Amino acid sequence: MKLVAAREAYIRHVSIERGLSANTVEAYGRDLASYVDWLAANGVNPEADDSVNDITATLVTGFIAELHERAESPLTASSQARLLSSVRGFHRFALDEGYSTLDPTLGIAPPKLPARLPKALTITEVEALIAACDGDDEVLIRDRAVLELLYATGARITEIVSLNVDDITDSEGMVRVRGKGNKQRLVPVGSFARAALDAYLVRVRPVFSARGNSTPALFLGPRGARMSRQSAWLVIQSAAERAHLTTHVSPHSLRHSFATHLLNGGADVRVVQELLGHSSVATTQIYTLVTADALRESYQLAHPRARATSNDVGPSG
Repeated sequence: MKLVAAREAYIRHVSIERGLSANTVEAYGRDLASYVDWLAANGVNPEADDSVNDITATLVTGFIAELHERAESPLTASSQARLLSSVRGFHRFALDEGYSTLDPTLGIAPPKLPARLPKALTITEVEALIAACDGDDEVLIRDRAVLELLYATGARITEIVSLNVDDITDSEGMVRVRGKGNKQRLVPVGSFARAALDAYLVRVRPVFSARGNSTPALFLGPRGARMSRQSAWLVIQSAAERAHLTTHVSPHSLRHSFATHLLNGGADVRVVQELLGHSSVATTQIYTLVTADALRESYQLAHPRARATSNDVGPSG
């Protein structure tokens, strides 16, 4: 099969049959466009019949290596891994569909990614961030509700702005969150977040809603439209500036803080996995490394024999 035709079939597959998000499908498209262009420049004619079978493991590794070593904007290890994932998915699909007789990505290991521990805010920093939205201003009341709900649920920023009013269950004190793959999960809402939500729903949302078209969205902008992800990001940045936080704060900071503070408080990692909407507990376990570091630091500072000094070392011989 022609390489270009196989690529188009794969993009249709991930979009329609697998139902991936538009952003993910677009990322696959960009990755495979770069891949096909590189192959064309290295002896594979994408328009030739059976050109999918002209691709070898050497070409795949050459593609990844050249992007890593290029002088201008070389790919990081994480970008290489993502790109290889796109290429591997394409070739697996081509083999499964009978478009090719081999998978040249078999045996090619992704680059080793450095361990990256998420940065969590301290409880004091979270409280300062939320307190920066104190006041009777309508926007501030809404912003406090957004921040309280982010920290109370550990939800992603996209999940928060996608909420509808009906996703808040009054009787159970829960919020219905739609995560990746449109999977739903119920997450408890604490008393502080519930109070902030009540203030917003009673005092602000009806005012904002009257200025726009009818929408079921929970969080609205002053003109009555659903709050955008970018607007929510600015809420966090503005609050961090008013709170004079020196720590970098991003939408994921509150998600990281939610997980870390729960684990520090003794929550089971599988409960945190469920609350975060992680499909695998292995994803959640990175947060246990954060708490282990905190335990290690406290031990080193507090235990009288945790650190050796020159006076502690006995005579030799």
